[in-house]
Amino acid sequence: MATVVELNCYPVKGCAPVRLQDAAIGPAGLPDDRTFLVVGPDGVFRSQRADPRLSLIQPRVDADHARLTLDGPDIEPLTIDVDTASPRREVRMFDNPYQAIDQGNPVADWLSTVLGVPSRLVRVPPEHNRITDGLTPGTSAFADSSAIHLASLASLRTLNDRIAERGEPELPINRFRANIVVDGWDEPDQEDEIRKVSVGSAELGYTKLAIRCAVTLVDQHAGRRAGLEPLRTLADYRRARQGGVAFGIKFAVLRPGKCSVGDELRITAQGPTER
Repeated sequence: MATVVELNCYPVKGCAPVRLQDAAIGPAGLPDDRTFLVVGPDGVFRSQRADPRLSLIQPRVDADHARLTLDGPDIEPLTIDVDTASPRREVRMFDNPYQAIDQGNPVADWLSTVLGVPSRLVRVPPEHNRITDGLTPGTSAFADSSAIHLASLASLRTLNDRIAERGEPELPINRFRANIVVDGWDEPDQEDEIRKVSVGSAELGYTKLAIRCAVTLVDQHAGRRAGLEPLRTLADYRRARQGGVAFGIKFAVLRPGKCSVGDELRITAQGPTER
């Protein structure tokens, strides 16, 4: 039986996580997850793919969701009042247009200093009604796709064994930036066959495999790319039919509820792997 060993919320897409012991999972996932987005002057989102220093920024959202604090290297922390009422502007993520609310010049200047390129911070508007793709429809804020990303330490151990055979050091699970990390399975990749699962009082429905990108090459504590792993080794044994390599799975939220570290995964439906 697998249990939850980590709950991670990423309030600002691409930035460091907030580790949680308990979370009230809503239709769009963990509270505040990917609610904020860093964009360039043209409104196109910034990602660790091109801006790995995003990983050095630690966000914190107050309990009432009214204030956001950003902490970063060699700069004083900044706290702003979250703006949910100003005029909307268009931003683009993976060539898709979304409406967002700009959070003002002070935080834009702060981010531009840390990242070394002109940047602004936007927030998802209250009326955001994005429909995500995959086997089970759902919604999310500015996540790449579905609301919840789950990864398994059993799968990581197998990956690290293969990486070690190349003489390379093992990688931490934070390279994969999952919301829910589970452990307890003897075999790797068992998550691929989950189609419906309950965790705590929440119920999740499978959407698709998590296809990995260059973000997994970024050392999350150093804010820079660090070699060819894990993509090189994943290409040996985790190629997906739709292209790319897979590690972890994505879920839509079927029933909101509370989830905690230590909760067991109760799998209620399974299916063949999409690989």
